Amino acid sequence: MYLYMQYYAMTKTETHKRMTHGNEIIDQIAHECLLMRVRKLDRVLTSIYDAELRPFGLKASQTNLLVLVAKAGPIRRIEIGKRLCLDPSTLTRNLKIMLTNGWIQEIEDGEDGRGLPVQITVQGRDLLNQIGPFWRKAQTRTEKFLGDDGATLLRKLAASRIELPSG
Repeated sequence: MYLYMQYYAMTKTETHKRMTHGNEIIDQIAHECLLMRVRKLDRVLTSIYDAELRPFGLKASQTNLLVLVAKAGPIRRIEIGKRLCLDPSTLTRNLKIMLTNGWIQEIEDGEDGRGLPVQITVQGRDLLNQIGPFWRKAQTRTEKFLGDDGATLLRKLAASRIELPSG
């Protein structure tokens, strides 16, 4: 029993050391990490847009895709992924929903058939026109949440640091 108690005390002390070792980096990440703040901000802003677009069965992420396809289409999936910095599985999942709903369509381009370009459909354009007032409401709410300086700074950062879709 005495040996067990010694072992337990030693294990408890060692566990405490291991659990408190590295607190400095944990504190630094918790208080300074830019990525954590950007991801939290992304979730908050996305929820504002998603709430306004929900009646249309559309998410903010799909709206971004649909607008890019409307502006740049016909466009290949790989190009969409590059322009929006999306991984292939996220892109495929969202495009599948949009194809199923008839908002975009694949078009033949005379190549091998893999990765056919997509373009917006009449239904997709109609949807964008319908969501306009709701998107504007989300935009206003977001600008109010960020404040004038925050909204301006976000636009400047995005324009200078991220290659935004052109078209």
